[in-house]
Amino acid sequence: MKTNDFDYQLPAELIAQTPVEPRDQSRLMVLRRTDGSMEHHHFHEIVDYFHSGDTVVLNNSRVIPARVLGRKSGSDTKVEILLLRRVDDSLWEILVRPGKKVGVGSKIRIADESVGIGQELVAEVVGQGEGGIRIIHLQDESLLEKFGQVPLPPYIHTPLAEPERYQTVYAEISGSVAAPTAGLHFTPRLLNKLQEKGVRLAFITLHIGLDTFRPVRVDDPSQHPIHKEYGELSSEVAAMLNQTKNQGKRIIAVGTSTVRLLEAVSQAGNIQPFSGWVDLFILPGHRFRATDVMVTNFHLPRSTLLMLVSAFAGRDLILGAYEQAKDLGYHFYSFGDAMLIL
Repeated sequence: MKTNDFDYQLPAELIAQTPVEPRDQSRLMVLRRTDGSMEHHHFHEIVDYFHSGDTVVLNNSRVIPARVLGRKSGSDTKVEILLLRRVDDSLWEILVRPGKKVGVGSKIRIADESVGIGQELVAEVVGQGEGGIRIIHLQDESLLEKFGQVPLPPYIHTPLAEPERYQTVYAEISGSVAAPTAGLHFTPRLLNKLQEKGVRLAFITLHIGLDTFRPVRVDDPSQHPIHKEYGELSSEVAAMLNQTKNQGKRIIAVGTSTVRLLEAVSQAGNIQPFSGWVDLFILPGHRFRATDVMVTNFHLPRSTLLMLVSAFAGRDLILGAYEQAKDLGYHFYSFGDAMLIL
C-alpha cells in the first residue's frame, strides 16, 4: 500500500467555495458496499435510508476562533497564528507564519482598538516541536472570542459571509480548528424528522486538529505521524450504542471524526465510555467494530480521510465513486456534497 494509491485529479471548479442553502439541499451520493451500486439524491432524502432503532452519532465539537493575527513584540513583524490543539491549561500547539522569525521566548501581541483601550492578548512561545509546531502560553484565553477568527480550509478562497455557517447546527463543545463537515448538511428540521421516525441521536465530542490540514507526504502511509485529538464519549452514549448493537440495529457515524472515536473506544468489544486523546489511524485492513453506516463528504487526495473511507468501503469502490461524482458535477471538500456509505 502506497500513498499514491489514494491519489486522484480534481478540477478546481469542483471545489465548493460556498455552502449550499439551505444546508440539506446539497447533493447526496448513496453508495452500497454489497454490490457497488450508486444512487443520487439530495441530502434531505437521507431520512429514507435510516430505520427505527438505528442510532445516528454526531460530533458536537465547535470550531474555535483559531486564526489570530498579531505582531511580534518589539518589532513590526506581522504574525499569523493557527491554534491546533490545547496541550494543557493555557498551553496550545500552533502553527505560525513567518515561523523563522518566531522562536522560543518570542512574544506575540494581539490588540484591536475597537475592542477597548488596554485590552490585549499576549502569546509567549515556550516550546518548539516537529514540523514547524510551536507551543505557546496564552495569558487570557477569554479574549480569543474577540480577537480570533474562525479558520477556513486553505482551498476555500471566498470569504464566508456568516461564520456560523462553518458550524454544525448542533455544535456545542468548543475545541476544533476545523468543522466536522459531514454534519454541516443537517438542519434542525431534518434531525427532528429522524427522531419522529424512531431514529435515535447520540452526541460525542472529538476536537479536530492538525491532521485535517496536514497531507500524507511519505510513500508508506503507515509511517505518517498521526496527531492526537481530544475526545469524549459518555457512559449514557456508550449504553445507547451497545443497546443498538444488541438489538441488531445500525450505528450510523456522521463524519470521519466520529468514526475515529467510535472505533478507538470499541477495540475490546463493547463500546466503552471514554475521555482522553485519540490517535487511531484507520487504513485499509482495519476491522470496523462499531460503525455500520457512514455519512461523509468527498475528501482530498492523498489524505488520511480518504484512506479511512477507503478502509470502510474499499479503495477501488471509493475512487470509482469519486470519478462518477466528478463526471456528474458533484462538489468536493468542506462545503461540498455528501456521500452515504451503506
